Amino acid sequence: MPKLKTRRAAAKRFRRSGSGKIMRRKAFKNHLLEHKSTARKNRLSQKTVVHEADAENVEMMLPYL
Repeated sequence: MPKLKTRRAAAKRFRRSGSGKIMRRKAFKNHLLEHKSTARKNRLSQKTVVHEADAENVEMMLPYL
């Protein structure tokens, strides 16, 4: 069977956690940060788990993750 290609865009966005879950970065922390509270920006800085409904698609894009 041939080797599978990794979607490079996805490889830059997702990582595997220690427990095996797929982690992602949160949105809305790129610009327009002045009016957002410090607490909100701190929450947005943390990584979060990809939703189980989307995890299957991410796995297909990253066969060797």
